Amino acid sequence: MSIKILYVEDEISLGKIVKESLQRRGFEVIMERDGANALSLFKEVKPTVCVLDVMLPNKDGFEIAEEIRAIDTEVPILFLTAKTQTDDLVKGFTLGGNDYIRKPFSMEELIARIKNVLRKTENAPVPSNDPIRMGKFRFYTNRQLLSNGLEEKKLSYRESELLRILYENRNGIINRKNILDLLWGHDSFFNSRNLDVYITRLRVHLKEDENLQILTIKGVGYRFVLD
Repeated sequence: MSIKILYVEDEISLGKIVKESLQRRGFEVIMERDGANALSLFKEVKPTVCVLDVMLPNKDGFEIAEEIRAIDTEVPILFLTAKTQTDDLVKGFTLGGNDYIRKPFSMEELIARIKNVLRKTENAPVPSNDPIRMGKFRFYTNRQLLSNGLEEKKLSYRESELLRILYENRNGIINRKNILDLLWGHDSFFNSRNLDVYITRLRVHLKEDENLQILTIKGVGYRFVLD
C-alpha cells in the first residue's frame, strides 16, 4: 500500500521540488497551496500522513491541524516551520502535531521524519475493549474516553496514551525521559514543554477523585498514585 501524503505548501518552487522528490521515492503526494482548501482535500483523499507548512495564506498550518484533529485523532501531522519561538512550537504540539521540521530542511530529514511518525503510529499498542477502573473513573482506551458515570470526557490521542502509560506504571515512578520517548520518539526541550501541558490537563480531568494523583518527582519523572 502506497503512503499518501497531504502536503500543504504555498511556496511554489519549494513545493514542486519537495513533491517531485517524494514521488521519486515512491510516495503519493497530493499538494495544496491554499490553507483554506486543506480540510476539504483531507476529507476527500484520506491521507496516510499530513505535512503542513505553518505560514499559509487564508488559514495557517496550526488552524488546519486543529480542524483535522476534530475529525481524526490518529493521522500523523508533521509541521514545516520557519518559526523559532518556543511558544509557537509548543502550540503546534498542543494542537495535535506529531513532529516538526525547521526550514530550511533536507529531503533526507523530511523522509526520515515521515517514516518515523508512521512507524510510531503503526506500532502503537492496540487498546483494550474493556474499561480500566481508576477510582471514580472508567477509562475507555479504545474510545479515548474518561467517564465518571455521569459525564464523559473525550481525550486527545496523546492525553489517552499518557494516561495509559501512567496507569501501567501506577504507584511506581516512571522516568520523564521514558514518557517523552514513548509519546514523541525523542527527548527535546519542545517535547518536554508539551508533556507539561498534557500532565496539567490530566490533573484537571482527574481532580474529582482526590485519591487519584499525578505526583511530580523532581528531577526524575512522575508517580501516578492510585489507591
